[in-house]
Amino acid sequence: MAFQPILLPVFVMVALTFVVPIVMARRRFRFYREQRLHPQKTATRKGMTEHMGDDRAADHFKNLFEMPVLFYLAAVLSIITNSASYWLLGLAWLYVVTRIIHAYIHCTYNNVFHRFKAFISSFFVLLALWVVLILDIVVF
Repeated sequence: MAFQPILLPVFVMVALTFVVPIVMARRRFRFYREQRLHPQKTATRKGMTEHMGDDRAADHFKNLFEMPVLFYLAAVLSIITNSASYWLLGLAWLYVVTRIIHAYIHCTYNNVFHRFKAFISSFFVLLALWVVLILDIVVF
C-alpha cells in the first residue's frame, strides 16, 4: 500500500497526544519535589485536585480522547474508502493546528475565552471535515 498523505496530520496529532502527558508528568514531578509530597497522596483524582490544584495538562490529556477520536476515525475511513481529497487533507491539517493551539492555551495561560475560540474552531473544522468526507464517499 502506498503512503497516504492523510497520515501526516494523524501522526502530528498522535505526537501531540504523547507530548501533553510528558508536560503533565514533568509538572507533577516538580510539584512533588517542591512540596515534598508523596505521590500516594494524589493517587486519586480527588487527591490530585486537593493537593495540586493546577492540573491543566491532565485535563487537556483527557480532551485528547474526546473529539479527536472522530478525527482519527475520519482519517481511517478516508484511507479505507480511498477518498482523501485535497479538501479533506487541508481540513485535517487545519484541525490539527487548531488542536495544537487549544493544547497550548489549555496547558499554559488557560484563558477560557481564548481556549473556547480554539475549541470551537476545531469543532467546526472537524464538522466540515466530516461533511467533506461524507460527500467524497457518497456523492463522488
